[in-house]
Amino acid sequence: MSDTAMKGRSIKGVARPSKDFGDGRTCIQDGCITKLSRYNKRDHCYLHAPVKYPRVRGRILPEGT
Repeated sequence: MSDTAMKGRSIKGVARPSKDFGDGRTCIQDGCITKLSRYNKRDHCYLHAPVKYPRVRGRILPEGT
């Protein structure tokens, strides 16, 4: 068995900065005062965000069934 060591290189280049969507934003829902993170690109807080359904195979059943 040979004693071969792995060699690597250091990471070069500059890391990309995080996207920033501004300070002091609040949820756009009337009466909601929830402050949004500067890194949250959406306009609603978690409680008021519109419902999104995942993409699934098959059919989507109508509501109430």
